[in-house]
Amino acid sequence: MRLAGLALLAVGLAACGSETGTAAMTGRDAVMVAIPAAVTQIGDDAAPRDERPQFMMKLAAFRMDRTPVTVAQFRGFAEETGYVTEAERAGSSGVLSKGEGGWVDVVGATWRNPRGPGKPAAPDDHPVTQVSWNDATAFCKAYGLRLPTEFEWERAARMGQTPDGVVFTAGTRASVEGKFRANVWQGIFPVLDTGEDGYTGTSPVGAFGEAPSGLTDMAGNVWEWTSSSYLAYPAPPRETRKAAPERVQRGGSFLCSPDLCDGFRATARNHSTPDTALVHVGFRCAGDTNN
Repeated sequence: MRLAGLALLAVGLAACGSETGTAAMTGRDAVMVAIPAAVTQIGDDAAPRDERPQFMMKLAAFRMDRTPVTVAQFRGFAEETGYVTEAERAGSSGVLSKGEGGWVDVVGATWRNPRGPGKPAAPDDHPVTQVSWNDATAFCKAYGLRLPTEFEWERAARMGQTPDGVVFTAGTRASVEGKFRANVWQGIFPVLDTGEDGYTGTSPVGAFGEAPSGLTDMAGNVWEWTSSSYLAYPAPPRETRKAAPERVQRGGSFLCSPDLCDGFRATARNHSTPDTALVHVGFRCAGDTNN
């Protein structure tokens, strides 16, 4: 049963101005979900150190993309604006090598071919990856939007991450009776992913169903950039948060092994520098309710 007060909103991009007052681009085929204002818990005292201590935070209403930004959506942005990602400019990007059992810098790995030249192209309906925080910010800004804060992201995740409303917290399993509820790693990490959930890489957005909130892919598939700096809890008010060299990612990915990495939990935090692009990191946009 849907949570009361939620509605799927078609993105009225033509009417949306950016934060700088410039006209937003048109043409993004996306749906956004309204997230009501609330006082919500952030963090978990039973979770890893950087998710403690848990605390309560009041958040204003906002809206967020129903799914992560897809390869097709990012292609439309790149073609319309001529935007070139940081990985493309650098000439290489990060890929997990199962053969080497760790991360390697692959020449030619970009959002079009996330694992590098000669590997399969990224499917249009999968989340775009190999995009840095700077790339993600540029995309959202072009449409009069922004990245969600990590607290907004957690608020949305706590409204139900799976179709049956399960919210992954400390101790929650990614599968029930052999049925996986998110795209995560199965097998021996990092050398063997058996693909028991149907995928050994990213999955199509929405492949694991829609949560009661109306959102999809809030657990697993790809980590998602947020606007927030990676700082210790409890968080001070937004206006007093100091800049930090790394930005927070939320939601876990297909590389999260439940035995070693339970990043698919609602409270889990990952972090990288704003210029980092990786094969398992994407994003979705958010917006205030008045734009």
